[in-house]
Amino acid sequence: MMKALTFRLSGRTAFFRKPDVNSYAYFTYNNIHKIALLGIIGAIIGLGGHLDQYDKKSNFPKFYEKLKDIKIGIEPLSKHGVFTKKIQAFNNSVGYASKEEGGNLIVREQWLENPAWNIYMQLEGYKGNKPEAILIDKIYDYFSNSKCEYIPYLGKNDHYADIKGPKLVEVEHIDKTDHIDTLFPIEETELGNMAYDFLLSGENAFFFKEIAPFSFNKEVAYGYKEMCKTNLTVISKSDNLNSYIYEDKVIVFY
Repeated sequence: MMKALTFRLSGRTAFFRKPDVNSYAYFTYNNIHKIALLGIIGAIIGLGGHLDQYDKKSNFPKFYEKLKDIKIGIEPLSKHGVFTKKIQAFNNSVGYASKEEGGNLIVREQWLENPAWNIYMQLEGYKGNKPEAILIDKIYDYFSNSKCEYIPYLGKNDHYADIKGPKLVEVEHIDKTDHIDTLFPIEETELGNMAYDFLLSGENAFFFKEIAPFSFNKEVAYGYKEMCKTNLTVISKSDNLNSYIYEDKVIVFY
């Protein structure tokens, strides 16, 4: 058995900007990714963000430097792991925003509507004087006592994060499973072609995947992995897939 911190993360809207260039609008990832989640945790306990990395001799923001080895699991609380998205348009008229006459820039962003996730954070397995080991107690203290140093946002300060029900739970490691309830790296699994509970529920199979930020790379900013949410049967897994069971849910920590 292993201890884990779990909580519900949600908001009215969210915007996790994709770096793709588009002349019409800025688009969002469908789910919060690991880097954004570590940023929220870092903000809560007072670790610096992206602006700090340019003031010091560091290749990474302080929150990532301290928290990058912490294992997390993300369970989308939506049908098929997909949230509704809508384009929002607003004016940026600060003067230097646009070279057009009048200095007014129309900005369009794709926002997630009413996103929500169950978040799981591994609290054991960090030993010695590693920064993540020292910070675990502080993270648990801040979450369990509803404290924060900086206001947490879902990608941007237009989108306040709502954190509810933090609690300490025990999860049990498993070697084999026929399904996974959280997001997971698809490259580390082999999937069947039928929903694992089709015979009981009659639910059709679904499969969602998205290339999302997974790590920071010194040369190109983000390292990516193809993340998946599906009810397809899991046929085989890599030994590197860090799977645990909590109640009736199978969680992959990554």
